Amino acid sequence: MRVLVVEDEPRLAGAIGEWLRNDTHAVDVVHDGAAALERIGVNDYDVVVLDRDIPLVHGDDVCRELVEDVSGARVLMLTAAAEVVDRVTGLRLGADDYLTKPFAFAELSARVHALGRRSRPAAPPVLRRAGIILDPGRHEVFREGRLVPLSKKEFAVLTELLRADGAAVSAEHLLEKVWDEFADPFTGAVRLAILKLRRKLGNPPVVETIAGVGYRIP
Repeated sequence: MRVLVVEDEPRLAGAIGEWLRNDTHAVDVVHDGAAALERIGVNDYDVVVLDRDIPLVHGDDVCRELVEDVSGARVLMLTAAAEVVDRVTGLRLGADDYLTKPFAFAELSARVHALGRRSRPAAPPVLRRAGIILDPGRHEVFREGRLVPLSKKEFAVLTELLRADGAAVSAEHLLEKVWDEFADPFTGAVRLAILKLRRKLGNPPVVETIAGVGYRIP
């Protein structure tokens, strides 16, 4: 998934970003509301982790913009304000979930996963196609009963290909969903990940290249 973290405390923002990247998400991090609105206008996010009390543009106003944009991004609002009235206000603004500080990173991760599932069309818990079984919960991949060890990027790329259910997935889509904003589209990162994925999945080859379109698992 593509996640935007909006948090004005740099150390906490960095820790959240690192934790979510370890969960194979593509994560962008900003420290104020103006920067958040700029990124939201450019990138298609599945989930926005939004600190409520941020400089330049308040988190409430960022949340309103996200709701009005109808982009499909889900909002997890973070705040030190733990009173019921604060949580109710945040949810009425359009936030999909609300987590108070301090929080456990494992809970934050679980909530991001849950919101990500809601931001996309429903998919089965275990993805199956062409003899491949991918279990997101266990982070395991099997092909014809053989365990296939994959890196986090390879696992995320394969997830996107399987979710497409036979349709072609563009390199641009894979860059957006698997890498973060610092990925250079001209580095060949997607092509390299596809090559490694093909090698690890073995024969017969299962990932097809559709010239000028992208990649698919038919």
